Amino acid sequence: MANIAIIPARGGSKRIPGKNIKDFLGKPVIVYSIEIAIESGLFDEIMVSTDDHQIAKVAREAGANVPVMRSGKNADDHATLADVVLEVVEYYKKEGKVFDKICCILPTAPLIKIVRLMQGHEMLNEEDYTSVVPVVPFSFPILRSFKINEKNILEANWPEYFTKRSQDLPPSYHDSGSFYWVEYNSFVNEKSLLTQKSTALILDEIEVQDIDSETDWKLTELKYKLNHGQA
Repeated sequence: MANIAIIPARGGSKRIPGKNIKDFLGKPVIVYSIEIAIESGLFDEIMVSTDDHQIAKVAREAGANVPVMRSGKNADDHATLADVVLEVVEYYKKEGKVFDKICCILPTAPLIKIVRLMQGHEMLNEEDYTSVVPVVPFSFPILRSFKINEKNILEANWPEYFTKRSQDLPPSYHDSGSFYWVEYNSFVNEKSLLTQKSTALILDEIEVQDIDSETDWKLTELKYKLNHGQA
């Protein structure tokens, strides 16, 4: 059974310039995603989808393939992750290559562990699911969250739950923003990484970090060091 890892790495990041190849503890951050894919031994093809020639150069040097550059249509702010993955899938199909499973690995996810990639792969193989999405529990029940109205007054989003104890409310989860496993045929038919028969792989907060600012970047470096016994 053939698997492909697709790492989407668009150029032109606005909040953190050069984000996908920015130095992260000694090497471009995208290299961590490429190396973890290689070291896992799970993939027959590791492809970086990018519109940026510098990113493509770094990716090839790290051992990934960049057989074609991303189209302009899928390199703007409106293209979804699914659009990018579908473009890659269609390219390989024209080349006569069809895969059984797809793993979309984010380029700024240096905290990914090989064991987690393997767990996701096993869940897709052994259970009746068509996609696996790593998620993280919210640290506090969202049913007791606030909003600020147009008069700058603090209000409960769901007042009926505000007096409930935290432990009595159901846990909620958010996307880890690290990777996604999906069956090839289900993805092609549904054109979504979150399929109708999707399940969750629950991660710990120390394993993930959304990177949208320099502060996020520093937090990710700290978590990486903690995970690797360097702190």
